[in-house]
Amino acid sequence: MTDPNRITLYYSPQTRATGTRILLEELGAPYDLHVLNMKAGQQREPAYLAINPLGKVPAIRHGEALVTEQVAITIHLADLYPQAGLTPALNDPLRGPYLRWIAYYGSSFEPALIDKFMQREPAPVTQSPYADYDTMLAALEAQLSKGPYLLGERMTAADVLWGVAFSWTMMFGIVPKKDVFVRYADRMTARPAFQRINAEDAEMAAQHAKAAGG
Repeated sequence: MTDPNRITLYYSPQTRATGTRILLEELGAPYDLHVLNMKAGQQREPAYLAINPLGKVPAIRHGEALVTEQVAITIHLADLYPQAGLTPALNDPLRGPYLRWIAYYGSSFEPALIDKFMQREPAPVTQSPYADYDTMLAALEAQLSKGPYLLGERMTAADVLWGVAFSWTMMFGIVPKKDVFVRYADRMTARPAFQRINAEDAEMAAQHAKAAGG
């Protein structure tokens, strides 16, 4: 019988799902991987489109609850395991800022990055969800300069989300390697959970490429 307390993570290596898996490790949560070979297009097969019609990972299932969207998954998982100390309580003054910066990732950071990566003409500031790229990034730089973590001295689930994001986006040159971003990413990626999952991802990705004929 399936343990109702275990999380099922729909997963593919070296994707946004990596951050969710690292968060599960940081939370000490019991989980199982449902691995998709995205190089072989398994995310577009009917079985997975029934989980997420957009064909994206991560997605999680916990009991009867199915959650997609990385921001929602981050909040949901951290709240499920408050004993890990990675989520401010509802009555904690940090709860609002915590939610703010997690939401900022999905509502401002990612849209800005995609526009920049695709070299799209920016929308007028009054119509853009993120004002403009430089303003969006400057707000993050100002917040992280208060460090060592996004909310100051306390590490939260938001830092797992952002630490992975900065590591990858700087690697691909989409985000500039400013000192504050580099120090922050180094701090988060040096953690054992990131190191362990990153190594496993590299091996899994190689296996997927081989299986897909890459």
